[in-house]
Amino acid sequence: MSGLMEHLSIGFGVAFSGINLLVAALGSFIGTIVGVLPGLGPINGVAMLVPIAFAMQLPPETALILLAAVYVGAEYGGRITSILINVPGEAAAVMTTLDGYPLARQGLASVALSLSAWSSFIGSTIAIFGILLLAPLLAKWAIAFGPAEYFVLMVFAFCALTSLLGEQPVKGILAAMIGLAIATVGVDANSGVYRYTFDLPNLADGIDFVVVVIGLFAVSEMLQMLENLLSGVSIDVPKSERKLFNLKEMALTWWSTVRAGFLGFFIGILPGAGASVASAVAYANEKKLIESKDPDAKFGKGDMRGLAAPESANNSAATGSFIPMLALGVPGSGTTAVMMGALTLYNITPGPVLFDTQPQLVWGLIASLFIANLMLLLMNIPMVRVFAAMLSIPSWLLVPGILSISFIGVYAINATTFDLMLVVGIGVIGYFLRKMNVPMAPLVLGVVLGDMMEQNLRRALSITNGEISILFESPISIGLWIAAVLVGVVPPLFRKFSKKNEIHVPAN
Repeated sequence: MSGLMEHLSIGFGVAFSGINLLVAALGSFIGTIVGVLPGLGPINGVAMLVPIAFAMQLPPETALILLAAVYVGAEYGGRITSILINVPGEAAAVMTTLDGYPLARQGLASVALSLSAWSSFIGSTIAIFGILLLAPLLAKWAIAFGPAEYFVLMVFAFCALTSLLGEQPVKGILAAMIGLAIATVGVDANSGVYRYTFDLPNLADGIDFVVVVIGLFAVSEMLQMLENLLSGVSIDVPKSERKLFNLKEMALTWWSTVRAGFLGFFIGILPGAGASVASAVAYANEKKLIESKDPDAKFGKGDMRGLAAPESANNSAATGSFIPMLALGVPGSGTTAVMMGALTLYNITPGPVLFDTQPQLVWGLIASLFIANLMLLLMNIPMVRVFAAMLSIPSWLLVPGILSISFIGVYAINATTFDLMLVVGIGVIGYFLRKMNVPMAPLVLGVVLGDMMEQNLRRALSITNGEISILFESPISIGLWIAAVLVGVVPPLFRKFSKKNEIHVPAN
């Protein structure tokens, strides 16, 4: 404990210097804006600031604090457009749309924004304390995950996906299959064979996730708004009377927030898993757990627990992804991979010896994460009314504005007009899928997990020359298989058992 306190004193000594406090505040603000803009995302936001930080000759710890604050801030900012206009600001905020947007349509936009900021703060705080207490141990645990374990983790995520299928499981499964199909487009990494590219060179690298998300959510949502505008249908959104959530709502969502925070943290430390997977799994598990006990829960229709869980999980996962970067020298996410590149500019190599050779950088970063997290909470709570005012913008102005921003984000990926045509095509398909009440969340999760699932399965089988037994050998794999079965079987059995008991309750 004395060693931990000594490390914290070093860290806060670094974090509380004037320049580091300034860049933490600046990075938090920039990150929030980056998260709000559809298609930009934390990776692009951090990547744009790397050359600026190096050109300004910032010290390495200051540069890393700036980039980390942008990263965490983007996870906060992504929720804003998800809640207000059903357009995720970045990939990890997709699950926030499921209950955040219905809450906004019920006149609870300010409440939803403030509650999501609070849940994000709790999730990040859980991860920060996790880094402090468990970093060396968890780094060893994360490295125990091989291709087989990652594949079974993806299977577990798909089993958890069953809770997102709602009352029409066939449509949900169809959506997941479409997502998996999209994930197979492009050159096969193992054989070099072109798959489903239709001889179009632009599809050789596959369909970028940002293109899919912007098409399915931003373009299709704007087409829906345009249809309402042209048909004269006006959807009146009640004005929010309250600015903040109350203690009753905090109590209702507390355990969902905490559970999702811990789950997001453990998923976040797995290299490559990311905040998108964490938010999807957390939402699915929370929905299963709560609906098994409370059949009247309104997940997907504006349940505050369905808003709090993914927000806590994605921020916790984003913060947890620093563990493999710092302790193993392995990027925990695409954004931390960019940060590792930034450190190489300073001739610093992340890895096990970093805690000993660069204690000021490591512990200064950890302390600054806590400070930036607190800054983001204090910055976001007072601005909920400002954000909620977006709902009062008339549709004839909002539709072209959102589409313009979205197209800029898509064009910035590869600077090709093909991506713009592709996002429009996907948007039109998404519009008709919505008309048929096909859920978007399973489709997006299929795109997220599809490539990782396929690649890890093929790597695992290549190790054993095709022997499938490798998927059932390690204790981690066995535990995940058991969890996958339980998450698919236990909640329906629990509901059936509860209904049977209710039938046999004698009348008074």
